[in-house]
Amino acid sequence: MYEEDDLIALSALSQFVFCPRRFALVHIEGLWADNRFTAEGRQFHERVHEAEPTESRADVRTARGLRLRSLRLGLSGVADVVEFHRLPEDAAPGSGIPLAWVSGLWQPFPVEYKSGKRRWEQSYEAQLCGQAMCLEEMLGVPVGRGALFYGRSRRRLEVEFTPDLRLSTEQAAARLHELAAQGRTPAARYEKKCRSCSLIHACLPRATGAAQSARAYLDRILEESADIT
Repeated sequence: MYEEDDLIALSALSQFVFCPRRFALVHIEGLWADNRFTAEGRQFHERVHEAEPTESRADVRTARGLRLRSLRLGLSGVADVVEFHRLPEDAAPGSGIPLAWVSGLWQPFPVEYKSGKRRWEQSYEAQLCGQAMCLEEMLGVPVGRGALFYGRSRRRLEVEFTPDLRLSTEQAAARLHELAAQGRTPAARYEKKCRSCSLIHACLPRATGAAQSARAYLDRILEESADIT
């Protein structure tokens, strides 16, 4: 169990799963840079949080900007949306929570908003699973599913919080706390996903990767220049 002062942002979980070095550059070294993707994402989240904080439909109650935390995982943050779905009348006790002014039991269902096109992303699933585990700890009921909503395609990708996903999320949370406690930034390693990272110019993965030699780096730069000309 972690103390309140030890809590790390839930969004850091997504960054860590995407790239531990990115997590360290942001949360240990305090670096940040925007690119088109991060700017679009920030503006998209701002619009989500500017909407009415609650919304009601027949069998769904929606809460926006719900604060979350887990002392077991050492994470805290703000959920984009948590839907509460009405359970059948014969639902087992403990499977949902009561809500004020309405009858029955209601099942929490977190929804994380992303600005891009609908696609599978391990880092997004980990962040959503972290939100679900926070809700379970706070509310004392199981949260079996959630969804990622993609703004560009206007579609949801439903996510089941399987034992494997829960375990990998818990392990990632533990590792990011270890890295933060050590205050150590992992060595760079260039991968295809680096091209979409807003910190690529601070990270310099092609020039400073752990297995990178100066000659290999020079050869690649010359090869890329030849392709351009």
